[in-house]
Amino acid sequence: MANDPHKEDGIRLQKIISQAGLASRRAAEDMILQGRVSVDGKVVRKLGTRVDPAKQVVRVDGERVEIDEKAHIVLALNKPVGMVSTMDDPDGRPCLSDLLADYPERLYHVGRLDVDTSGLLLLTNDGELANRLTHPSYGIEKTYVARVHGEVKPFVRRTLLRGVELEDGPVKADKFRVRDVLGDISAVEITLHEGRNRVVRRMMDAVGFPVRELVRIGFGPIHLDRLQPRGMRRIKGDELRRLYDSVQL
Repeated sequence: MANDPHKEDGIRLQKIISQAGLASRRAAEDMILQGRVSVDGKVVRKLGTRVDPAKQVVRVDGERVEIDEKAHIVLALNKPVGMVSTMDDPDGRPCLSDLLADYPERLYHVGRLDVDTSGLLLLTNDGELANRLTHPSYGIEKTYVARVHGEVKPFVRRTLLRGVELEDGPVKADKFRVRDVLGDISAVEITLHEGRNRVVRRMMDAVGFPVRELVRIGFGPIHLDRLQPRGMRRIKGDELRRLYDSVQL
């Protein structure tokens, strides 16, 4: 364990559990004595154990407790077309910092969306979370909706699920479906865990359906839902716990 849970600074473990709304202070003490609470993966049974909320992971019955929402910020942003996925831009284009005036903390963008792609982008001040969400070993799925010209035949789905060869190596979709067809425009949904540059556009080019419009609607357990362009919302509660669980934090 990187930090000793028995040290004198920090917040008492039963207070953390009660402040999270999981139990009263007395019931939280019972949980600890019953061995239902762990800190950094180790069961803690000693009442009065103190926790560093910025650095340590508390779980009750295996479920992560979000112990300090101010310590770890995670935001979902609907990035509009034309905005670059950086905090500043030497060419003066709109960038992420334009939307973050209310957040003095240093926030990292989790991966990128190219300037012509809109949709879900995550921002956080938790560097370890950002690293794990983008590391290939965790296989975090990203879901996109692409609009293309023409009718997308069944062979396209088969080809993308089997895999296509790109200039930087093979890639395949995890899921693919046609969502709807309006005139000569088809909307398709594609899910993959790859994070290569413009990979969805290049995959669709490879099967003869260049993308006219691309929106990311899902990143792991987080979904765009009704978030409007340039809109942001704080990820918290059960949704935040699912995000941390997806990368084993």
